[in-house]
Amino acid sequence: MTTELICVGTELLLGDILNTNAQFLSKELAKLGLEMHYQTVVGDNPGRIVECIRLSLSRSDMVILCGGLGPTKDDMTKERIAEFLGRKLVRDQAAYDNLVERIHAFGVPDISESQKKQADVPEGAVVLQNHHGTAPGCIIEKEGKTVILLPGPPKELEPMFRESCEPYLRKLCGGTIVSVNIKLKSAKEAPPEIVGEAPAADLLGSLLDYTDPTVATYAKDDGCLIRVTSKGESREEALGKIRPVVEKIRQIFPDYIKSTYES
Repeated sequence: MTTELICVGTELLLGDILNTNAQFLSKELAKLGLEMHYQTVVGDNPGRIVECIRLSLSRSDMVILCGGLGPTKDDMTKERIAEFLGRKLVRDQAAYDNLVERIHAFGVPDISESQKKQADVPEGAVVLQNHHGTAPGCIIEKEGKTVILLPGPPKELEPMFRESCEPYLRKLCGGTIVSVNIKLKSAKEAPPEIVGEAPAADLLGSLLDYTDPTVATYAKDDGCLIRVTSKGESREEALGKIRPVVEKIRQIFPDYIKSTYES
């Protein structure tokens, strides 16, 4: 199953905040064996959000959107998804009760209409209750495609994903994606004509053409990183395909490997 991530928020485009949600979700989805081919960041613009949704659903089985579920005018992810999928928004009572309880706990006696709209979800969606905030997430299935909406704040998104999304996704997909990372010594510790990214890639040769597992090099300030990645029904199955390739790399760089670790 291929999945795609859309992070919504002009603040991300302006660099006002670091997009840690993308990093978190990428790692968690890989653990579940979900292949991610594209990630998109889009600002709080209704037309561009809809265009991103349209493109993503045309090429991926599942699209996860994070951000834009709050009470302000520029929080419009839910509305645009409902519009695109032809679903009306309905109020979820459990989400509304949670919202009222949390807002009253802050000493606010009256709930505004803009705050109330956070409890509205596309009709027919599976609601993901927010135990760490006021805006629920949701899962919508239509014509073989799946759309998942998650709140933007990491303190809400991460527990919601683990509590509600992960169990749902485990039923849809099997397997996991595993990587073994091989860190070469830096140019200060070993000959740069061997441990630099370009010469290291040359020495790896045909290993870089492998498709399962894949082998890739990355330039780092403290030494080149070689990543070997595979997908399997279990972590052990994936590692079983990776280990022979790691051994070949050890033979190519017998004196220049600083560390090896799994991810």
